[in-house]
Amino acid sequence: MSKISTPNRGLKFAFFFAVILILPRAGFPLGQNGCVEDVSSRGSFPLVQKKIAAAIFVDAGDFAGVVRAAGDLKTDIARVTGVSSATVHAENNLAKNVVIIGTIGKSALVDQLIRDKKIDVSEINGKWESFLIQVVARPLPGAESALVICGSDRRGTIYGTYDLSEQIGVSPWHFFADVPPTHHEQLFVRAGKFVQGPPVVKYRGIFINDEAPDLSGWVKEKYGGYNHGFYTDVFELLLRLKANYLWPAMWNNCFSEDDPRNYQLADEYGIVMGTSHVEPMMRADKEWDRAGFAARDWNFQTHSNELMQFWREGIERNKNCENLVTMAMRGKVDTAMSPTANVALLEEIVAAQRKIIEEVYHTNAASVPQLWALYKEVQEYYEKGMRVPDDVTLLWCDDNFGNLRRVPPPEDRHRAGGSGIYYHLDYVGSPRNYKWVNSVSLPRIWEQMNIAHEYGANQIWIANVGHLGHVQLPMEFFLSLAWNPERWPKEKISEFTVLWAQREFGKKFASQIADIVLKFTQFNARRKPELLSPQTFSVENYSEADGVLAGWQKIETLAGAISQKLPAERRDALFELVLYPVKACANLNALYIAATKNHLLAARGDAGANACADEVKRRFQADADLSDYYNHQLAGGKWNHMMDQTHIGYTRWQQPDSNNLPQLAEVKISDATNSI
Repeated sequence: MSKISTPNRGLKFAFFFAVILILPRAGFPLGQNGCVEDVSSRGSFPLVQKKIAAAIFVDAGDFAGVVRAAGDLKTDIARVTGVSSATVHAENNLAKNVVIIGTIGKSALVDQLIRDKKIDVSEINGKWESFLIQVVARPLPGAESALVICGSDRRGTIYGTYDLSEQIGVSPWHFFADVPPTHHEQLFVRAGKFVQGPPVVKYRGIFINDEAPDLSGWVKEKYGGYNHGFYTDVFELLLRLKANYLWPAMWNNCFSEDDPRNYQLADEYGIVMGTSHVEPMMRADKEWDRAGFAARDWNFQTHSNELMQFWREGIERNKNCENLVTMAMRGKVDTAMSPTANVALLEEIVAAQRKIIEEVYHTNAASVPQLWALYKEVQEYYEKGMRVPDDVTLLWCDDNFGNLRRVPPPEDRHRAGGSGIYYHLDYVGSPRNYKWVNSVSLPRIWEQMNIAHEYGANQIWIANVGHLGHVQLPMEFFLSLAWNPERWPKEKISEFTVLWAQREFGKKFASQIADIVLKFTQFNARRKPELLSPQTFSVENYSEADGVLAGWQKIETLAGAISQKLPAERRDALFELVLYPVKACANLNALYIAATKNHLLAARGDAGANACADEVKRRFQADADLSDYYNHQLAGGKWNHMMDQTHIGYTRWQQPDSNNLPQLAEVKISDATNSI
């Protein structure tokens, strides 16, 4: 949530807000009240003026993540303006104009400003992840003006720092979608006090899942594996998106074991770590075999001692970090623990896990955040009467295709641990995978998560985002909705997309790009690419197939035209976020419709079937060419393997080993029927 306070000049809020809407802006912040301009105004703070950047002060004794974020702000200012800021850690060495970054209670200088009544922190003090950005005249001897970024806690300060980065023109997706900053010679922060927080949803995060082949191949080539080099880039992305929670990749990976720096740096950055619905007590699924238990069943009835040891080691290893512990137990590899819901056994398991937590943390288990994921068959345990302690968050789930299965019933809407939602933007499983390009529409996310919000499931929102390289927009919408659902009612979904397009590509084509994005997600939600087949659309009835092709062709043509008109430095980002999914899906729909026509004409003995078969083959090669360009040429080859995902020729729920041409029929010319 955000609000803005004006300086004490008797201006009414409505008038002030109307005025700032027409002021020149540097960047296009997505949802928050903009405070950055590229021209000065009365009382504004000169962040960069006449090739001189304001110094950045951060207390060396503040949280490590805050100090690091201050360094990122310095880098971001240089990205936008080409001018570097000096970094200051000593209070007696402040510059004429200084950005003061600090956390209440951890920054001596911020605390002094509070005592001197230079800033009023009553709106954020003691609140979760809240911050203010305020211009302060003559804050201290030697400083004429300060821009204060003050957080209620470490993430509040970090979010405030990255909020300024976004407002000067650095996209959260500068690395993961190659969005370049727009150059500005000067940057000013308007006079006033800008407050954000606390967020509505306490824990807001993502699950990097279904990560092979795309992400795993890319990570292995770029980083050597899922090590801290990769994860620190992910942590930064999450913080720039005002998220705070992560379930790490787990298909063949062990976050804390693969690289001990992973979980240590997560805590330093300020990321709350958890493990997936199938991995209790901070242990990765694959750690069981690695720990020497491969020959023993993952079964509490037969190997409780081994499991208790295994779980204790996980809690002991990660206890000094900020964690949200997954409780209870499922079977190995995303399966049920037992053929039927054994409520008594699972209650025994939870009690044993809580005892471990109390013994390792030397405190009441209720003081350690925990969740029980009611995923798939686990919901049956709840419906058969199983309950967990009141402090444990009930994590309700969707049906894997974006439809909530349940919401908290009245008796569970006031639990101490609250309720949350695990939601899918990507999925591997029956009845069909969807993990290639985005096929989730923003209206669907809004509809379902608004229901969650209205029913009080606001403790945890976590989304399965697959390999990260295909769901950037829905992921950001999901997290923005979690921060402040009231900012994005259904009437403003289009506004969100336009603001997103403005931030990434500039104002000129923003409305057109937003329309393209909304349409291609609508088209893909109509029938996910992985579910397409020659039987999907009719070429005989109601011109269905022709209408489908016309819709795709229209947005493909428009996206291509915009790409040619954009500055060259923005074309890679457009290809990744818009053009590739549009071109690839338009091509895929055309491929299957050509296959439909091939079958129909061949059944009639019409030699036109052969031309349709040639069209299918041409489209099949075009798909391969698009993937090849993405992997080997886009952004200088940066994204090799990120489009390795197979997506043509599904015959069951699991992906095909390779893309496969649909079955085609050939009509010999000598056998062809004559047609007029």
